Amino acid sequence: MSDLRLVIFDVDGTLVDSQAEIVASMTTAFTSEGLIAPDRTRILSIVGLSLDVAVARLCPDLPIGQQARIVQAYKDSYMSLRGPDGKGEQSPLYPGARDVLDHLAGQDNTLLAVATGKSRRGLDKILERHGLQHMFHSEQVADDHPSKPNPSMILTALNETGTFAQAAVMIGDTTFDIDMGRAAGVRTVGVSWGYHDAASLRPDALIERFSDLIPAIDLLTGPKT
Repeated sequence: MSDLRLVIFDVDGTLVDSQAEIVASMTTAFTSEGLIAPDRTRILSIVGLSLDVAVARLCPDLPIGQQARIVQAYKDSYMSLRGPDGKGEQSPLYPGARDVLDHLAGQDNTLLAVATGKSRRGLDKILERHGLQHMFHSEQVADDHPSKPNPSMILTALNETGTFAQAAVMIGDTTFDIDMGRAAGVRTVGVSWGYHDAASLRPDALIERFSDLIPAIDLLTGPKT
C-alpha cells in the first residue's frame, strides 16, 4: 500500500484572493449585454463553479446564446485586466500560503495538486505569476471536467498521483469544494478567509489562518516527513 498522501488545493479564495478581478470582469460582462450586474456577494457565491455553470446560475432566465456571450465577455475582460504582457492581474497569494506550500512540497511522501474552476490558461497565468509552475504534481482545471462539486477533478488527481482517497485531503473555501471532496471520498479542510460563509462549509476541519493548515492535514491524514 502506498504511503503517499495527496493535498489538493482550490485556487480562487483559497490560495489567491482574486475577488477584485472576478467581480470587475463579471460586472463588465453583464454591462456589455445591457444588464444590471449581480452584486458582489452574489458574484462571489458562484466562484469555484465552471464559468458556464456560474453564469447560468447567475442568470438562469436568459437565453443560452446570451449566457454564452456573457461567458465570452467575462473571459475577454479578465484577459484585458492582465494587460498586453499578461502581468496586470493582481490576485495575491493569501498570507502564509507560500510558506505552507514550500513546507509541504519539501516532504518526500506528500504530493500537491490543484482542483480549480479556472481554465487551463487562467491557472497557468496564476502559477507563472507566483512562480508555482513546478509546485503541483496534478493540475485539474474546468476545461477537462464537469463543474464542481462533481468529484471528477479529485478522482483524476488520485489516479494521476497513485494515491488513495483515505490519504488525501481537499482544501477549499466554498461548499462546492467541500462537497466535491466528500463525493470523492477524501477528507476536507475548509478555510475561513474565502468567498463562502465559513459556517456553511461543514468540512472535516476548519482553519482560520494558513499556519493552521499543516496540523489540520496531519490530523486528517497522518503526519508525513
